[in-house]
Amino acid sequence: MPVLSLIANPADPELDTALAAAVVAKTGGELNWLNHGVACDIIEPAAPDALDSARDILAGKAVDANVVPTEGRRKLLLVADMDSTMIEQECIDELAAALDLKPQVAEITDRAMRGELDFAQALDTRVALLKGLERKVIEEVRREAITLAPGGRALVQTMKAYGAYTSLVSGGFTLFADYFAKRIGFDEAIANLLEFDGDRLTGTVAKPIVDKSTKRERLLALVDERGLSTSQTLAVGDGANDLDMIGVAGFGVALHAKPAVAEAAGIRIDHGDLTALLYLQGYEEHEFVR
Repeated sequence: MPVLSLIANPADPELDTALAAAVVAKTGGELNWLNHGVACDIIEPAAPDALDSARDILAGKAVDANVVPTEGRRKLLLVADMDSTMIEQECIDELAAALDLKPQVAEITDRAMRGELDFAQALDTRVALLKGLERKVIEEVRREAITLAPGGRALVQTMKAYGAYTSLVSGGFTLFADYFAKRIGFDEAIANLLEFDGDRLTGTVAKPIVDKSTKRERLLALVDERGLSTSQTLAVGDGANDLDMIGVAGFGVALHAKPAVAEAAGIRIDHGDLTALLYLQGYEEHEFVR
């Protein structure tokens, strides 16, 4: 039984009763609000092109539309990207800013996330530019330049409260992933290890690196370890190196993603925050753990 899911950004919700009713009038189905003004389900839409019809009606509005099944909707494993997903920045770009190198590093980051560059080579190139950066500066960047993405803690804490295991798997660095995983509440964190000579970066990263295959393999390993099926998993990310895990997950979500990534993913969230991933699973707002 399919559900047409409509989700707005809770910081500036544009999903009013009239808009939801207009979608129902076009698609058929039963309207069920998960959070008035923010998220609703349209259960069993009758129109064969319900998703396209909904997106046509919502064009110009900051509201996401996706179709999801009701069976097995609540997932028991979350695997999430970190940079530009669970946090709002790309850590390596902010480290480069401390050396006045942000424009050239950010350009490489953007191309790598679009899938235009080999991820490992792009990582090595960018890390080499950080050679000599002091550990205390990295810690200052972590403390002052990085912000948590809205809704992330509610996503993780709510899924854990309902029995899910949560894993942060990042192509970024352990100095950030370990720190923010603890703040958000993840059960584990996996990321790349920057190498130091004393208190300064050597400009190298330990091998093997965490890349797209690592993310996919960790998801599948956790499925086996926890006796789950891939249909019981949710993966979320924004870049090309997330597509492999997004492709095997029960719910594969592209969040505020690069166009090619959003196009390839089964579910796309262009406007909502990370609580959208709870609404996709059918959670009502009063069930959120914050």
